[in-house]
Amino acid sequence: MTPRVFIVRHGETEWSLSGKHTGSTDIPLTANGEKRVRATGKALVGDDRLIVPSKLAHIYVSPRKRAQRTFELLNLQHPGGLPWAPHGDRPTDGLACGAHIQITEDIREWDYGDYEGITSPEIRRIRAEQGIEGTWDIWRDGCPGGESPEQVSERLDRLIKDIRDKWHSPVMGQTESKLQQPGGDSGDVLIVAHGHILRAFAMRWAGKTLQDGPAFLLEAGGVGTLSYEHHSIDEPAILLGGAFVVDIAEKERSGR
Repeated sequence: MTPRVFIVRHGETEWSLSGKHTGSTDIPLTANGEKRVRATGKALVGDDRLIVPSKLAHIYVSPRKRAQRTFELLNLQHPGGLPWAPHGDRPTDGLACGAHIQITEDIREWDYGDYEGITSPEIRRIRAEQGIEGTWDIWRDGCPGGESPEQVSERLDRLIKDIRDKWHSPVMGQTESKLQQPGGDSGDVLIVAHGHILRAFAMRWAGKTLQDGPAFLLEAGGVGTLSYEHHSIDEPAILLGGAFVVDIAEKERSGR
C-alpha cells in the first residue's frame, strides 16, 4: 500500500503509428487508439483494479490534446468537470474521482525541435548528410532546436519533487491498516502524457540519468507503475508487476 504513480501514455495517433516524433504538434488519437484506451480504462480502473479512483490524490495531464483525450476515455468521471473543453464524447458510466486535475508543462512531450514530425531513420540520414558522426541517441544527444537531456531532466525533477512533497511524504507515516481502510488517503498519483517524456520520468524517478538508462519502453495507451521500496520516500522504485487488490469482507478475514 505504498503510494504509487501511475504513468499513462496517450493512445495511438497517426504519427505514433508511423514512428514520427510528435512533440508540440497537436494531432488526434486514431479510432483504434480511442478504442484501446477505453478498453484499458475498463480493465485497469475500478474499485478492485490497479487504479482505484477513490485512492487518487492528484492527477497531472499534459497540455496536449492527445493526452487530454486519453484521460477523457479512461474509466473516470470528475464531478467538478475538466479543466479543458472536452475533445469528444466521454464514457457515461465512469467511476467518480474527486482528485484535482492539473495541466502542467512539466510533463509535456520532449521538444524535438528540428526533428519534429520525422522518424528516427530520417533523423539518422539527415545527421549523416550534415557530417555528424555516430548514431543519434535522444537520451544522450537531445534535439537541435529543441530540448537537451539536461533540460528535460530539470523539469521532470521539479515535477517529481512536487509529487513527493505534496502527495507521497504526507502519507508515508500512516499505518498500513489506515491506508487500507475504505476511503483512506493512499497518495496515489495519475499522470497522462507521452512516450519519451514518461520514459524519461521513470528514469529520473529511479535516480538514473537519461544517459545511463536503462531504456524503458511504454506502448501507446500503456500504463506503468512507480513506487518505493520498504515504504521509504528515499527508496524510489519501478514496480514491474503487481496484483489487483480486492477488498475482502471482514467475516472472511476472520475466517467466519
